[in-house]
Formats: sequence, C-alpha cells, structure tokens
Amino acid sequence: MNDRRLNPISDAELNRRWAAIRAGMKDRGLDALVMQNNNDWLGGYVKWFTDYPAYNGYPRTVIFHADDAMTVVDMGPTGSRRNLDGQHKIQRGVGDLIGTPAFTSIAYTDGYQGELALSELKRRGYKRIGLLGAGTMPYRFVTQIEAGLAGKTQIDDATEWVDAIKAIKSDEEMALVRRCAEMQDEIFARVSSKIKPGMRDNDITALAQYEGRLLGSEQGLFLGSSAPLGEASNFVDRYMQGRTLQEGDHFSLLIENAGPGGMYTEIARTMVLGKASNEVIDGFETVKEAQTYTLSKMKPGVPCRDVAAAHDEFMITRGYGAEKRLYAHGQGYDLVERPLIRADETMSIEAGMNFAVHPGFETPSLFAVICDNYLMGKDGPDECLHKTPKKVFEL
Repeated sequence: MNDRRLNPISDAELNRRWAAIRAGMKDRGLDALVMQNNNDWLGGYVKWFTDYPAYNGYPRTVIFHADDAMTVVDMGPTGSRRNLDGQHKIQRGVGDLIGTPAFTSIAYTDGYQGELALSELKRRGYKRIGLLGAGTMPYRFVTQIEAGLAGKTQIDDATEWVDAIKAIKSDEEMALVRRCAEMQDEIFARVSSKIKPGMRDNDITALAQYEGRLLGSEQGLFLGSSAPLGEASNFVDRYMQGRTLQEGDHFSLLIENAGPGGMYTEIARTMVLGKASNEVIDGFETVKEAQTYTLSKMKPGVPCRDVAAAHDEFMITRGYGAEKRLYAHGQGYDLVERPLIRADETMSIEAGMNFAVHPGFETPSLFAVICDNYLMGKDGPDECLHKTPKKVFEL
C-alpha cells in the first residue's frame, strides 16, 4: 500500500483511545457513539477516533460501535460500500466505509448522510446510543436519527464524558503538542526576519502559512493586521488583510496552525517596523502580567470558572473590564477544545491538558495581546512551550 499520510498517529495511541471510550460506554450501557464533523479546525471528534480528518466542509460521519469496527459515511459515489473489516492501514478501525455525494452547501442532500447512518443503527437493533457534539451536526441529520429511532432506542448526549477523556493528552499527544509549538517559534522567527514596509497584511499571513507548510503544518489560521501607532491593530482574517504596511507601523500576528500530526498550539506577538510607543509596550506588559497571573491560578483540581473569575478581577482592577469572550482554553485536534477558562465551564483543570493562554484588551488606540501554550503538570503548568521571547519586537 502506498502510504501518503504526513504524520499518522501510532496504532498504539488509537487503541488507547478506543479502549478508554469503550470502557466508558460499558459503564453507561451504550451500544454506539455517533459523531459528524466537516472541517479540521474544529472537527476533533472524527480525527481523534479515526486519525483521518474531516475537511473543506465535507461531512464525515462516524459510528463507533461498542463491539465492532467503526462505520464511516464519507464523500463518495452513490451506493458505494467497502468492507474493510477493521484491517485497512489508512482507514484504521473502520469496518464499513459508505459513500454518498452530500454537500453542506446543497440543501437537498441534507438527508443523505443521515439516511445511511440511521439504516446502520436500525439494522443493528441498538437499545442505547450516544451523540457527540450534536450541536455541530446538521439539524436534519440529528432529527433523522431521533425520529428514526424513536420508541426503539434511547439516545444520550455522550459529549461531556468523552470531552473529559479527549482533554487529557497521552505522552504521544504531548510530544506532538511540543512539536507544534517548536514549529510556530520557527515560523515567527522566519516571518519577523522578512516583514518590511510595502508588504500587505495578507503577504505576511501568507508567508506564515507557507513557512508552516514547509515545517509540517497540516492546517490552521493566520490572523492579524497592521496599523499606524495610535490605532488598534487587531486580529482579522484574510478578507480584511488588504492594508499595506508603512515604516513605523505595528502588526499583531496570531499563528494558530496545527503541527505535524494535527495537534494545535498558538502564538501571538506584536511587531513594530521601527520604535514601539510607550503605549504599545505598556499594553504588552499588562497582558504579559495577566498571563503570568492566570498561570499562577491554574492547578490540577481547580475549577476553570475560578481561574476565569480571578482573571476578571485582575483586569477590572486595572481598568480594562471583565473578559467577555475567551482568553484561555484547551487545544488538541480542535483549535478550541474543552476546557475553557470561562465562567460557564463545568470542568476542572487536570494534569495532561494543553492550554493556550492569551489575555488581551482593546482600546481605540491599542490592541494588546499575548498568546502561548502550556501543558499542565501535576503541580501546575510546565514551562512555556513557546520559546519566542515575550516582548514587543522592534524590527
């Protein structure tokens, strides 16, 4: 077999995941788990179970059976079905691979994946199944499953306990997380050595993406913008990256791409094409202090909401107000995964979690931010995974 995969996870790691999930299913009397994703920014369930990502908006449905190889419904010819018996070297752990030409942009194909998944579940006569991340699935898909199994099968939400398993990284996963952070340090170094007046914002983020691909990155986002000193340079996506840099401008850059193997970290720094103003430096020092303060509160067993409350108090006392969005969170195959450091999070911090910590604030004249990743040790965060100096870069 011609194996074209960039960085497959090991068979041992997949077996570890499957065993942990099947133990949880046995405790809860579940016959199967059903999941669907359509991208590899926030599509970690499919990737985590199969080591094969969903991508480009194409739906990929996985039925994880308690006592059998997985069933996968993916893009393919109408009526196609391959029995892989769990032995395929790429589609590992997959029994039946079923094809259907369904597109999220074509409304009349909304039911195609659901029909096939429902048929499989009915055929096996399951008494109890669990859904993973039902809110990420198309409405039609979920209602098909619910209506088709009504009165025959109990449907549970399995998201909470699966998220708790997925959030704790194995040694192999932690090695990939470290590798991603090392890659991003190198990307930042290469970009900061080449940025110059006359480049558009998009040129800079395109360069970051290019350098990342050369270093093994598999997917990701590159946000940022430039502005004259005295105007905020916040994070925007490609559509808004048309400005041309001038001498003396500053540029906020967020590199949040997956490394070799698909695990995410993210790094953010501010660069100035010349001398930084006191406002820029003071703003950065404030968010750097906020990051340090949050890390001092993060320890195994501490509820995430308590850390968020402490951060809010810290920022309020400095006149910047409470966090209204998200300033720290877990990462893995998902760019943003649980737990969130936020008031509405129910999980507590545990050893083995991978956190991006990116406090920031914005005023009409300044966007101040810092972002780095930390793996949680048994007594608190290990040393920062990113080695890029925590400073404003004057280029």
